[in-house]
Amino acid sequence: MAKKLRVGVIFGGRSGEHEVSVRSAASVIESIDRKKYEVLPIAISREGKWLSPPEASNLLPPGTQSLLPSGLVDRAQGAVAILGDPSHAGLLSFDRNGGALTSERLDVVFPVLHGPFGEDGTLQGLLEMANIPYVGCGVLASACGMDKVTMKLLFLQAGLPLCKYVWFLRSHWQNDRAKVFKTIMREIGLPCFVKPANLGSSVGVSGALDKPSLEQAVELAAQYDRKIVVEEAVDAREIECAVIGNNEPKASLPGEYVVHDNSARFLDYEEKYTKTGHVDFVVPAPVSKALATKIQRLAIRAFQSVDGAGLARVDFFFKRDTKELLVNELNTMPGLTEVSGYPKMWAASGLSYTRMLDVLIELALERHREKSLNKISRY
Repeated sequence: MAKKLRVGVIFGGRSGEHEVSVRSAASVIESIDRKKYEVLPIAISREGKWLSPPEASNLLPPGTQSLLPSGLVDRAQGAVAILGDPSHAGLLSFDRNGGALTSERLDVVFPVLHGPFGEDGTLQGLLEMANIPYVGCGVLASACGMDKVTMKLLFLQAGLPLCKYVWFLRSHWQNDRAKVFKTIMREIGLPCFVKPANLGSSVGVSGALDKPSLEQAVELAAQYDRKIVVEEAVDAREIECAVIGNNEPKASLPGEYVVHDNSARFLDYEEKYTKTGHVDFVVPAPVSKALATKIQRLAIRAFQSVDGAGLARVDFFFKRDTKELLVNELNTMPGLTEVSGYPKMWAASGLSYTRMLDVLIELALERHREKSLNKISRY
């Protein structure tokens, strides 16, 4: 019998998307083919502490815990870390005095982390240093995909259609609020949406209808990031498309969020990740074949514009009045929960959740093999 690949599933993290990450990890662990893979759960607390597999399993639902390898809870609980040292390419455990005790083999890492300190290239850089294969985009794409300002600049370079936006630093707002107001009103106007540049899952995002609500929206976004983006409000359908692949990416059938409660001005965190009944994710999206093909083509172009690898979800606005299709943003580690769009779009496209995880792991190993061909020395 072939030896199982050991997959280190890293989840949690210091960002505002900690809860979504835990739910995504649970879905991955529940759906992964346990005949082919042995899962080693590795959590990062809200404070940034790395938790051992037994401690990490305690963050997961009881049903998910029961699917983990037997004997996991009996392992030593203590400090763990992945070092940026390829001679220790695994999960190291330490005793109370800081001495290394054991090293757990990691054949591939699945970093199911959303937001800063996980999806933004920081963890990817550590895994590159450690020479461990990992699922998803590399350092460059992860960093560019997290920063909405840099992402939009790359989209513009690739000729992708975008909505109007401006950005500024928190320090600009604090030092000269009147000037920032003037810029927003001149370039964007009201109503508008205000976002932290480096976050996802609609955390810190709010709409503004007048000057007081704009001020409140900026103050909220400034709590989450030093860089703030203000975008025009568009009356549009919100459509998504999933991308998978490395050098030859493929796009899924698009899906659409259908809002049943017209009082909801945008899809906030609660609407996306709780079953409120106000929103349904419909896939395939009810669009023409020509529009679906255009969405898929632009999704792949957006993915390639940031040098994507593995997976990403690309979000679109389809304006109701002009029928103009706009690229909103790209997410390099989309939600993988039971209500998330990414696995639903691939399921509708003929790729089951379990097979999708297979493909993502295969792509991670493929990319690692390809990178190993690069010369790292003149000699």
